[in-house]
Amino acid sequence: MAPSQLPPVFNPTSQDIEMLLAAQAHLGSKNLQVHMEPYLWKTRPDGVNVINIGKTWEKIVLAARIIAAVDNPADVCVVSARPYGQRAVLKFAAHTGATAIAGRFTPGNFTNYITRSFKEPRLIIVTDPRTDAQAIKEASYVNIPVIALCDTDSPTDFVDVAIPTNNKGRHSIGLVWWMLAREVLRLRGTLATRETEWDSVVDLYFYRDPEAEENKEVADEAKAPGAEEIGAGAVASGFAGDNWDVSAPGAGNPGTAFAAASAAAATGATSWEADGADWAASSTAQTGEWAEAQTATEGQKW
Repeated sequence: MAPSQLPPVFNPTSQDIEMLLAAQAHLGSKNLQVHMEPYLWKTRPDGVNVINIGKTWEKIVLAARIIAAVDNPADVCVVSARPYGQRAVLKFAAHTGATAIAGRFTPGNFTNYITRSFKEPRLIIVTDPRTDAQAIKEASYVNIPVIALCDTDSPTDFVDVAIPTNNKGRHSIGLVWWMLAREVLRLRGTLATRETEWDSVVDLYFYRDPEAEENKEVADEAKAPGAEEIGAGAVASGFAGDNWDVSAPGAGNPGTAFAAASAAAATGATSWEADGADWAASSTAQTGEWAEAQTATEGQKW
């Protein structure tokens, strides 16, 4: 990492650098846009461009200072059309008081005052300049400054502050938004000092697949209890629970149990046949009585 040009109070901690590396925020794409070249550290032999983590941290601090300079937090608009960044912008807006636009950006949000969702922000922050191109284009029409999370191949047209990072991974996007929110709260005084730990964990900013979460819940519900849940003693003693009745005759001897079951089945079949005979006899008697009554009725009619 290059020597930082920031005052010592703004220097990152070793934990911050480790988190950026663990989230792979330093791994860009194989393509390189000319304006992103100053943020490049080197190109790996496989063609992947590696971003300078020091530059990423400097731009996070710069963007936080710009956001904190806006008097009304609601005048900051955070935009993300990509699913990986929608949860992050919603959490950022909840923690800092900004206005979030997660999902499709309706054309005319910044330019057409007749639109129901019309907004006049003083600053916008986008997750990806390529997918959020409509928001950046409208911001350029009405002179709104733009902060963007830019990869090595991202277009930088009308972007005022580019935060160089991997904007294609769910973990890197969530981590950068989390760090940006933490720096804004520190500058506003919500967090007392830079040494104060923020109680909001970074996992809240990560994207979660709804279908995967539902399948996980179904799998947990359908999971049968294992030996750990039943207990080792119950397994060793043959699981004398509600399902197995070890006190029944012949429970210990499989042959005896099978013979008892066969005898019970035979007895059940005999009783069933007897019941069937009784039912047939009663049905025949009832049919005869009904026929005699019907004949008598017809005779009276004639």
